[in-house]
Amino acid sequence: MLNLRPLMFILGVFLSMMAGFMLIPLIFSLLNGEETLGAFSISLLATGVVATLCLRGGQRRQLQLNIRDMFLLTSLTWLVVSLFAALPFTLYHGINYTDAFFETMSGVTTTGSTVLSNLDQMAHSILIWRSLLQWLGGIGFIVMAVAILPFLNVGGMRLFRTESSDWSDKTVPRTQNMAKHLFYVYVFLTFLCALGYHWAGMSWFDASNHAMTTLSTGGYSTSDKSMANFSDSAQWIGTIFMFAGGLPLLLFMQSLRQKSLKVWQDAQVIGFCKFVTLVSFCLALWLWSQHTFTFNDAIRLASFNVVSVVTTTGYGLTDYSQWGALANITFLFLMFAGSCSGSTSGGIKIFRFQIAGAIMREQLKQQIHPSGVFRQRYNRRLIADDIVRSIVTFFLLFFGVIVALSIVLVLTGLDPVTSFTGALTAVSNVGPGLGDTIGPAGNFASLPDVAKWALAAGMLLGRLEILTIAVLFHPSFWKY
Repeated sequence: MLNLRPLMFILGVFLSMMAGFMLIPLIFSLLNGEETLGAFSISLLATGVVATLCLRGGQRRQLQLNIRDMFLLTSLTWLVVSLFAALPFTLYHGINYTDAFFETMSGVTTTGSTVLSNLDQMAHSILIWRSLLQWLGGIGFIVMAVAILPFLNVGGMRLFRTESSDWSDKTVPRTQNMAKHLFYVYVFLTFLCALGYHWAGMSWFDASNHAMTTLSTGGYSTSDKSMANFSDSAQWIGTIFMFAGGLPLLLFMQSLRQKSLKVWQDAQVIGFCKFVTLVSFCLALWLWSQHTFTFNDAIRLASFNVVSVVTTTGYGLTDYSQWGALANITFLFLMFAGSCSGSTSGGIKIFRFQIAGAIMREQLKQQIHPSGVFRQRYNRRLIADDIVRSIVTFFLLFFGVIVALSIVLVLTGLDPVTSFTGALTAVSNVGPGLGDTIGPAGNFASLPDVAKWALAAGMLLGRLEILTIAVLFHPSFWKY
């Protein structure tokens, strides 16, 4: 049975937090005399009023949530927060609500697709709000990925279950403690990234905004030229911290607490590092061999773009869709891949490919030795059957959603390349697609409203690992 009052109370808590963060751009707008002051004031007031009503209406002595409540709460939180976080955009210069919601959903899911242009002349408070949405979405997903999704057994995430993932009464303090320490690490890395960007020539405003959208692997920029507007050094800083954002933040925290290099002993991290290094080096050699770039530029451009796409950050640097067929195929696959579980990135995630490879090797051995018994391990732990089933289900739903979303986009009048890569980039939370319209040099402003709502739904599905939302559409979920 669903516990509606606790759900209402928790949604009120999240809306209260969102209203609190609206104070940052509001104060910035007030101090700088920007015309966004009214937009943020009205948005803060509306969000605060609804938050208060939810808190009062859902207040109870004890908050007890069952597994149905957790599935519904996880989906509702991201949806409701996005509905209210979109208000400053739609109240600013009359941006229609479809575009405002698309921009917001892209922000909180750290996708990075945008419908806005003329960013260089845009009010700084709006740019701060975009960056804050991605930064908050990044840390929100990390906490969810290490504390909630393993408990719900979503997409094989139980493989990363921690002592804080069973949601019993005795582990609630542990969960809160873990979330607090993850937040500290996230803030520290963001601060280091901002310092690096400033050292590389960015203003403090640009450095702070890009630090928030780099660690969150979101990709929003303060310039229409994105990272191409800044120095080569800034682009290398971005590559390093995007890569850091693609690593499991929980392992960073454990490494600091245990004063060890635990993050580099994880099979997923090792596989991710080898994969990124190999693809970046091969792509750099390809660019250099075409006599298009010097070797140093080829290494910088290949590394930045590979890390940007595989971590689903989506920063623009060059239009890599113009690098030829090999580069296009490479980046198309990278859009699927994703980086590590427990990071801020989207996509399929490296661990699922590793487990699929382990299962394939087991099956080949079984074909040769039919009577043999083979048990596969991952990170020195046995791969349970329910994890395998969950991963297979995730793969089927992942590709099924992309196909369905592609069909919807084609029906709105978009060409096949835009439709397919748009669906892929939304579900993988990458940002740019391929082609002239939504490629690295374009944006999503010209798409029909129906396409934008469909893509926003795809972003949410991808961010919540698909199964979290898909289960809500199963008839048995609503049976008491």
